[in-house]
Amino acid sequence: MKDANTVLMIAAGIVLFLAVLVFVVWARLSRLSQAHNELQKQLTDAHHTQDQSQILRAEVAEVRSALENIAKHVQQLRGKTDELAQLQDNIAESDPQARLYSRAVKMIELGAPMEEVMQECELPRAEAELLFSLHAKS
Repeated sequence: MKDANTVLMIAAGIVLFLAVLVFVVWARLSRLSQAHNELQKQLTDAHHTQDQSQILRAEVAEVRSALENIAKHVQQLRGKTDELAQLQDNIAESDPQARLYSRAVKMIELGAPMEEVMQECELPRAEAELLFSLHAKS
């Protein structure tokens, strides 16, 4: 009987040991499965991020190209504006009457009184009053 009890106890110990071993293996497999799922999710997220990064790079390249075109256009407009300003100055300098008006406007902007502007630029009162109403500082 003692031998039967000993065998039973050894068998029960082995069964208990196997049960614990199965539980430990099951727990490890469960953690490995969770880790695998998390890695899959991170990999999917990384692919998505990479795709978004490529899209953003393409958009930045488009914006850069558009800005370069706008900069060229602005430079052309500056050149044309400078040409127009030069032409306007040439016209103002070539026309004696325009020179008088330009001088009158400058005097008005510097704060000269109406009588002085009329006398220096040989303007009638009505024209001087008009220039003052248009260009006098408030």
